[in-house]
Amino acid sequence: MATYNEQLQNVWHEYEKEHGYLPARPRDAVIWGAMRRMIDVPEPDPYDRLAEDMARALREEYGTDSLGRRYRKNHAVRVNKAGVQHTFWAILGHAPRDHMQKAFIQRREQIVGDCVQLATDVEVYNDMNKEQPPIQMLLDFRDDVEERRFWDGKKAA
Repeated sequence: MATYNEQLQNVWHEYEKEHGYLPARPRDAVIWGAMRRMIDVPEPDPYDRLAEDMARALREEYGTDSLGRRYRKNHAVRVNKAGVQHTFWAILGHAPRDHMQKAFIQRREQIVGDCVQLATDVEVYNDMNKEQPPIQMLLDFRDDVEERRFWDGKKAA
């Protein structure tokens, strides 16, 4: 039996095949798959929906400190308990240091994981397209971070 993710991936691949492998929206693919009874439309749990909306709202809330620096107010830590992942949120400035340290480490690990996958994806693409100039991808972000902070500071001034 295919997992839920495998079912969604199958719908995506079939949709892409039928539509000529052009870039597409996942919403269009799931509607197409549901109409063909490839996947069931789930009954929404209103509390799950509200919790997802709250998590998105918490992730998007920013504050400005006394020095004019814009910062994320809310920080999440993912914890596995009995094989189930739970996400605990806390407010910067009120959260215990242990929570914030875990949150920062987890965010950094996400960034590293994204960079590893990006490097692999670029290498595979370049290998599949040897007749084209290879796409170069620099993963040292020090200059990018400093430049963004500079220009963000100029916008605030």
